[in-house]
Amino acid sequence: MDANWKPTVIITGASSGVGLYGAKALADRGWHVIMACRDLVKAQTVAEQVGMPAGSYTILHIDTASLDSVRKFVQDFRATGRYLEALVCNAAIYMPLIKEPLRSPEGYELTVATNHLGHFLMCNLLMEDLKRSPAPDKRLVLLGTVTHNPDELGGKIPPQPDLGELKGFAEGFKDPITMIDGKKFEPVKAYKDSKVCNVLTMRELHRRYHTTTGIVFSSFYPGCVADTPLFRNHYPLFQKIFPWFQKNITGGYVSQELAGERLAEVVADPKYNQSGIYWSWGNRQKEGRESFAQKVSPQARDDAKAERVWDLSAKLVGVA
Repeated sequence: MDANWKPTVIITGASSGVGLYGAKALADRGWHVIMACRDLVKAQTVAEQVGMPAGSYTILHIDTASLDSVRKFVQDFRATGRYLEALVCNAAIYMPLIKEPLRSPEGYELTVATNHLGHFLMCNLLMEDLKRSPAPDKRLVLLGTVTHNPDELGGKIPPQPDLGELKGFAEGFKDPITMIDGKKFEPVKAYKDSKVCNVLTMRELHRRYHTTTGIVFSSFYPGCVADTPLFRNHYPLFQKIFPWFQKNITGGYVSQELAGERLAEVVADPKYNQSGIYWSWGNRQKEGRESFAQKVSPQARDDAKAERVWDLSAKLVGVA
């Protein structure tokens, strides 16, 4: 590596929220950021608005709901000729008000396709790129959420996540199947289930690859980013009340900027070079709050379930 080399990170969903401010924080640290986004014009506009230095980022198209789009993104990234030192799976959708399921181009329920299956394929395809980098410290990070864990207050609110026996995945996850457990469609549960899958994927990546590759696999919860665009599909009243509630009642509120800084820490700081860890800043934010390694939900620490989610997901995305 020459003297002008910069480490490269891919961040999905980098045109808003935690992804955008994480991209800004890493660019400020000297990283080159691949902003993997659906809307390239929007990504360029917001990168300039937040002051990302010219030349510190490259914008490439991806729609993580589409497996073909994920494959095309990997081709486009490799065409840049860059090494890859970190991958951050951040993009997500949350559509709590829909009554009927939407479908991905491959016919899978859209929330799980976007939040889990697309990222699962991406992790598998880019594993070789992470291995190829000569950098001594390489990381793969999947964004977590408190709602994946019924042991936490934020995860106790129904409907709670439950992958069941993975009947929906096992039966192909296409119409008329709408949920991972094979039961009736529930959009909030679909989101929570997808985030359980993210944590299970992280843990299975660690089990399969950390010892042989040295890559650090982790998840993290930065605190409640209550005004993130993730909630853009919720009731307008909820979008007003929820940030106020988190700021003034629970004390869990974290700004998008601070959450982005925390993303950058998990990607770049030596403190976070432990693999298989779910890092959290908890639900009671105070100035100078330190992160800690948090115990994940009973489902998310089920090794047999992690292996089965991996095997079934691999079949669904075509890498089995």
